[in-house]
Amino acid sequence: MRVLWCLTFVLVALIAPDLALAEDGTGGSGTWGIGLGAGLAIGLAGLGCGLGQGNAAGNAVQGIARNPGAAGQIQTPMIIGLALIESIALYGLVIGIMLLNKI
Repeated sequence: MRVLWCLTFVLVALIAPDLALAEDGTGGSGTWGIGLGAGLAIGLAGLGCGLGQGNAAGNAVQGIARNPGAAGQIQTPMIIGLALIESIALYGLVIGIMLLNKI
């Protein structure tokens, strides 16, 4: 229930300045949606990649703990996988920057 209230507060806080300036013609341009999209792009990319990297590293450590002789065979694919996961975060950053340049 608190999450719903927090999300409602954030949306109202983002919309309120846009609505307040809409009457005199200086605001109301609709750029708040672009800013919100940029923030969500970076935030969700970081969240997803953090969860994915934690899961991959945790499972690799468990595999090495169970079979220390396979550490070399586990470590190389894990590093490649972590690099691919990190590229998703960089794509989110690029999309966020591209959206912010439209404001």
